[in-house]
Amino acid sequence: MLPGPDVGQELTPAPPPTGGRTWLEAGFPALRHRNFRLFVVGQGTSLIGFWMQSVAQGWLVYRLSGSAFAVGLVAFSGYVPILCCAPAAGVLVDRVSRHRLLIATQTILMLLALAVATLIAARQISVQLLMVFAAGVGLVSAFDVPARQAFIVQMVGPEDLPSAIALNSSIFNAARVIGPAVAGSLLGAVGEAACYFCNAASYVAVLVALLRMRLPAAAHAPRHTAPLASGLRSGVRYVWGEPPLRNLLLLLGIVGGFGLQYQVLMPVFARKVFVTDARGYGLLLAAAGVGSLASALRLASRRYSREEHRRNLLIGLTAFGIGVLGLAASRQLAAALVCQALAGFGMIRYTATTNTLLQLLVDDRYRGRMMGLHTVMFIGTAPAGSLLLGALAERMGAPTAALVSGAVTLAAAVWLGLRLRRLRVPAAARATT
Repeated sequence: MLPGPDVGQELTPAPPPTGGRTWLEAGFPALRHRNFRLFVVGQGTSLIGFWMQSVAQGWLVYRLSGSAFAVGLVAFSGYVPILCCAPAAGVLVDRVSRHRLLIATQTILMLLALAVATLIAARQISVQLLMVFAAGVGLVSAFDVPARQAFIVQMVGPEDLPSAIALNSSIFNAARVIGPAVAGSLLGAVGEAACYFCNAASYVAVLVALLRMRLPAAAHAPRHTAPLASGLRSGVRYVWGEPPLRNLLLLLGIVGGFGLQYQVLMPVFARKVFVTDARGYGLLLAAAGVGSLASALRLASRRYSREEHRRNLLIGLTAFGIGVLGLAASRQLAAALVCQALAGFGMIRYTATTNTLLQLLVDDRYRGRMMGLHTVMFIGTAPAGSLLLGALAERMGAPTAALVSGAVTLAAAVWLGLRLRRLRVPAAARATT
């Protein structure tokens, strides 16, 4: 067994106020914690900038190249470093102060956005430079994402962890509604550079929030000091030896690689299928954000049993797959917006529930490494999917590529449904004996 921190001390933040709770804190328990409230405000502001930049990047690549494959190639460049580095990054997350690591990663991401904004404004940008930038963001994100996910429990403790994870998804998807809508207007009015400048400025909010947090000394104490390779091996052995963790991660890898990547097709749908402009492109992304936000808020507002969590996985996967298939069949923008909202609703119900179950089931000593593997499956498997869907869209059109994405997701839902049915049969048999 690897030496670990004082688990009780690390997982128990400062007690929240006992009286005078607002209706908002009563409905969303994670907001009782001051550090998490700071996190929500700072991260929410930063994520609006992130989505503005994400919209601008896809639009810029397609404007410069006119190629759906190039859009997928730039996305591929951003995902490869995550695939390669996130498992090792998870070992680092288990060793160092997650708070300080987040300050470092957020600062670097701010500087990268500022550099690209300057290049665009100077008309010195190219698809090749955007690939380099995407790779840089991916490398930093390989450390940032698992650190941010593992840091949540230090802000709220295990009791309010499900609420915090769902609220984290809520702010991500609220930003997904606001960011693309603002970016769509800015792209048409002043161009892509403004979106990148806004994203760089938005990192100030999350840095201020992180610096204002009050954390116990244990949050900054060194953790295990085993060599990197042995720390990584022990984490993989632990996860592989726990069937619930292993199966959740493998399923997430399939859906994350070939289901969620349908979003790289949105610039092509906007310009080729629906013949619309940057504003229509922003609406397509914002519609998915509306569905995602509704789903995340619903998850955050109540507690679920283990059986309900499993049901949410199946409902989410099924709704997501149907939404993507509906998008593939749509030829009118209005119908596509409805399908995007359904896809967003299902996607968050599935991904947030997966995250919740993983964090509730994992031993805290392995939390960073497990979240590193989660990052690989959720984000790092995307290179294959983004390249495949980009190539399919180039040769056969975006609707065909989306059809493949939706079909893979529904096949995963069928597998999950059959597995859950087998789990229910023994449970029913035990209940009658």
